[in-house]
Parts: sequence; C-alpha cells; structure tokens
Amino acid sequence: MSSMVGKVYLVGAGPGDPDLITVKGMRCLQQADVILYDRLVNPELLQHAKEGAQLVYCGKLPHYHTMKQETINHFLVKYAKKGYTVVRLKGGDPFVFGRGGEEAEECAKNHVPFEIVPGITAGIAASAYAGIPVTHRNISKSFALITGHQAGDVEAEHQWSHLAKAVDTICVYMGVSHLPSIIKHLIQHGKSPKTPIALVHWGTLSEQRTVVGTLETIEEIVEKAKIANPSMIVIGEVVNLHHRLNWFEKEIIPQLPVVQG
Repeated sequence: MSSMVGKVYLVGAGPGDPDLITVKGMRCLQQADVILYDRLVNPELLQHAKEGAQLVYCGKLPHYHTMKQETINHFLVKYAKKGYTVVRLKGGDPFVFGRGGEEAEECAKNHVPFEIVPGITAGIAASAYAGIPVTHRNISKSFALITGHQAGDVEAEHQWSHLAKAVDTICVYMGVSHLPSIIKHLIQHGKSPKTPIALVHWGTLSEQRTVVGTLETIEEIVEKAKIANPSMIVIGEVVNLHHRLNWFEKEIIPQLPVVQG
C-alpha cells in the first residue's frame, strides 16, 4: 500500500464468455489490489487476480441489491485513497447501462484518478453469437440500445414513437419481465405485429439459447421455452438472419417460423 492516492479502473468484463475481455482489461485485473465485481461477471475471470488481491462482491439481483450503488461508490474512493489499485469489474461495458458514469463521477468528485476500460456489450455480443448482425447493409442501417426498464417509465413514453419508426434494430437490456409492455408500445407506435424478434438467453456462454418469433407470437414462445433473465431482446428484420448465420449454438430449440412483415 502506498501513501499516495491509488487509481480506479472501471473495466468492462464483456458479456459472459471470459475470452471476450479485452487485453487491457485482463492486464488491469492481474495488477489490481482490490477487485469489486458484479453478479454477471464470469467467475473464471477472478482466477486471474494476483495472489492476495481482495475480492469484493457487488452483485445485484432484480429487486434485490446485495450492495447499494452508494456503497460501491464509497468503496471505490475508500480503497483508492488508501493507495490501492482498484478494479471495478462490470459485465459488458461500464458505460452501457452499467452505471459506470456514476462511479466515474464519484471518483472525479473525490479527486481519485480513474480510467475507463471499455468492454464488449451484450447487445452486440449476444446478437453476434446468435447469428444476428445488429447492422446489415441491405437490412439495418441503424440500431438502438435501450433498457427494458423504460417500458414502465412514464417520462420515456414519447421515446417509443421514435424507436418504432426511426430505428431499424432495437436491442433491449433487462427486458424479459417487461416484454408484454415493450411489444404493446412498439405496436401502438407503428411497428408491424409481424416484426421479427429474438431473445438470446445467457448470450456467449455454453448455456446460450435463442428463441425467435414475431411481436405477435413471441410471448407464447418465451413462455413455452421458459426464457428468463439474463436475456437480450433483439427486434428487427435482421433477426431473420439467425437461422442462416447461427454459428454458436449446437442445438437449436424448435421454433415457429418467422413471418416476413
């Protein structure tokens, strides 16, 4: 431990497959004195921590937070001010629905040096592992990353009109429990009920399963397949490429045919 202030690295661990962490992210992990890690971080990554490194679990479950965000912020500053090299290891990318911005702000406010190490976000990686390109020259020229929590946000209600009409592909994080509401909003604001949709469960891991359907059929398919969180939702015509480009899953769950709409 040094008498000088240490440094905080906000590191994206990627979407689940431990091989998808960046080289820089791995180097930070190996050099850290303290690692504060999330629930969806692959535990295999923690095996790369140096001997004696302190591991602090910050996992959060839906509707239950093991550690409040304010406590996490406090620990980042506390350990850094003791002179430690601190890694905040987060699933996906720190700045994509990872609250990394809040943690960086806390460091800045307390004059703690910090660095952002981007990670591969699940919206892109889970889609890719399901054979669904979020952009495609002939099909999708734009995509949006949104949180499923906005389905219940009255203040975000006006955004659904823009999403339904102006974006070719929509990737929804944390949206399984809000799926009926998401579908309702999109159809109400102009999306065809025949629009293809996929849910990728445990994307990039050996447990990955993908189910596909349309906005009007997917709820029944999800219920029958018992798809739950963590899952990425991908909406748009690019979903139709899943059946041809699915390179990762060894076994494909029987699915209803996707109707072009």
